[in-house]
Amino acid sequence: MNSEHDRITTPVTADMLRGQLDLEATAHGLLPHRLPARARRQIPDDQLAVAEAQPSGVRLAFRTRATSIELDTLPTKRVYRGFPPPADGVYDLLVDGRLTAQATVAGGNVRTITDMVTQSSELSEGPVGTARFTGLPGHDKNIEIWLPHTEITELIALRTDAPVEPTPGDGNKVWLHHGSSISHGSNAAHPTGTWPALAAARGGVELVNLGFGGGALLDPFTARAMRDTPADLISLKIGINVVNSDVMRLRAFLPAVHGFLDTVREGHPSTPLLVVSPILCPVQEDTPGPLMPDFSTGTLRFKATGDPAERAAGRLTLNVIRDELARIVEQRAADDPNLYYLDGRELYGEKDYAEFPLPDEIHPDPATHRRIGENFGRLAFGDGGPFAAETGGLAPHATSGGIVGA
Repeated sequence: MNSEHDRITTPVTADMLRGQLDLEATAHGLLPHRLPARARRQIPDDQLAVAEAQPSGVRLAFRTRATSIELDTLPTKRVYRGFPPPADGVYDLLVDGRLTAQATVAGGNVRTITDMVTQSSELSEGPVGTARFTGLPGHDKNIEIWLPHTEITELIALRTDAPVEPTPGDGNKVWLHHGSSISHGSNAAHPTGTWPALAAARGGVELVNLGFGGGALLDPFTARAMRDTPADLISLKIGINVVNSDVMRLRAFLPAVHGFLDTVREGHPSTPLLVVSPILCPVQEDTPGPLMPDFSTGTLRFKATGDPAERAAGRLTLNVIRDELARIVEQRAADDPNLYYLDGRELYGEKDYAEFPLPDEIHPDPATHRRIGENFGRLAFGDGGPFAAETGGLAPHATSGGIVGA
């Protein structure tokens, strides 16, 4: 065993990272981003700017015989004024694909949200910390360190007691996914416990997760980022943020969906593309947004504040969006044989809600993330699914476990 003084410091470089679209050099180290710089310059609000910098699905990947690994980082933790701070974000260490150890990093910067509606905030700077993993097996092995999915994480230094080298590509397909806070991993207990990470593990694919808390709003810059990102499989989970932020009416929503799909198809004309509508969310099924925080029970919950009668005037609800997404996919499928639709209630529906209710009426808990990940893995990656090795088993517009295939 090497002594503390014999540790090897290895620079963190782009070829050691997966799941990010860009790396920013900071005064401290490297900051992974899930949107490229061009897109970030067009972000209109702090909420999305923070969400895209939170490294959901981003991980270091390398090969080593090391039994001890230290990763220095500068986290930025998010707290809400008047509420106790959340637990420190978790770093998951996988050995040859198996979750083997976890760590946290204390300290760091603190971003205090001063207004839950506008997401305005104040930043206090803090110190660098270290995630430590010891007692690892001494043989050659592939290591992945998944970064905390809801903590902005600047990477400072990697130290080990044996040399490391980037993990060679294993030939797995790349799955590019875009969605809301549910895809981002809100309320998941750790980064490999988000439903996209769980589904990716089941499918044996490399995940690039563009799930952004509050930020799945059919933004053109996100569509262009997806267009320009290499991918073998693509999914879009659309709807919940459009409703709960009340940013558009039906007249704007329909061409926005078409435009988003057109842009993605410019870069991926024949890639399997799965459009997923919202999971069950009772407070928004037939009530328009905007969504507002509700503290009447003594805990944070959310409620929809729109008028259901205004659906006739184009106000959006989840049921309206599901109907329109299914219609759009069916229409486009005549010219796009690799376009599919999945009703989100196949991932989490009434029976699931009865077993695993949404704690705040919007976001799933860790058990529900597992349920959604299992269902997506079965429906998308399983036999006959659009992401299976052979996707020709679905007849035009036939259904198989909730999937509509083109």
